[in-house]
Amino acid sequence: MALRFPRRWGPHRIAYHLRLHRSTVGRVLARYRMPLLTHLDQATGLPVRKPKPVRYEVDRPGRLVHVDIKKQGRIPNGGGHRMLGRQAGNRNNKKRGRGYAFLHHAVDDHSRLAYSEILADERKETAAAFWRRANAFFQQAGIAVTAVMTDNGSCYRSRDFAAALGDIQHRWTKPYRPQTNGKVERFNRTLAAEWAYAATYASDEARAATYNAWLHHYNHHRPHTGIGGQTPSARVPNLTGKNTGWHLSRCVRFRK
Repeated sequence: MALRFPRRWGPHRIAYHLRLHRSTVGRVLARYRMPLLTHLDQATGLPVRKPKPVRYEVDRPGRLVHVDIKKQGRIPNGGGHRMLGRQAGNRNNKKRGRGYAFLHHAVDDHSRLAYSEILADERKETAAAFWRRANAFFQQAGIAVTAVMTDNGSCYRSRDFAAALGDIQHRWTKPYRPQTNGKVERFNRTLAAEWAYAATYASDEARAATYNAWLHHYNHHRPHTGIGGQTPSARVPNLTGKNTGWHLSRCVRFRK
């Protein structure tokens, strides 16, 4: 131990110095629960404990809503590489490429209730109009939004978006720290795995036509491990018409 701690020698060097077998030294180190050298601070020799990621969650719906935009390539008519194979799909995309769609999201931090629209761009007017509709959706669900978090994109720094927020507090993510807006980033990952790339679509319109049903499933039927296996709608006490067609039709809109 006197060689290991202050000098930070490995078991092979200690064994050579003390003329012991390597396995003997290893058993002694294990008996005293000595950490690996790679887990020690080089300056002090003390174990370095990597802090666990800090997970935060506001205490009620509406106290913080995460807003973001996901840029997504449109599927060319006839299908992309998932339908035609990579070579034929890439050829078809070059001939019939249709650019990008922009998925605007608003996700409540506490409940994970999500409002989303597929829109044609990410301009300031589009982002501002989206938030007005999203805020109306949350109000219909009995949620009074008091703060919104976005990244530093130009559309969110505009006067149009500020006017759409009104008295709602605007918070910003830290630069180059997308995890600050982690709830909506996780929503994007779920969306990609369970909707955008979960099936084979012959066109972008065919995929967009399934978004309403998927978002309804996400909000009302899909259990979330981050909230103890509950659904987002179960965490909104005042949510009315949880399983009605009104929510199925209003949770998402597809606009060209």
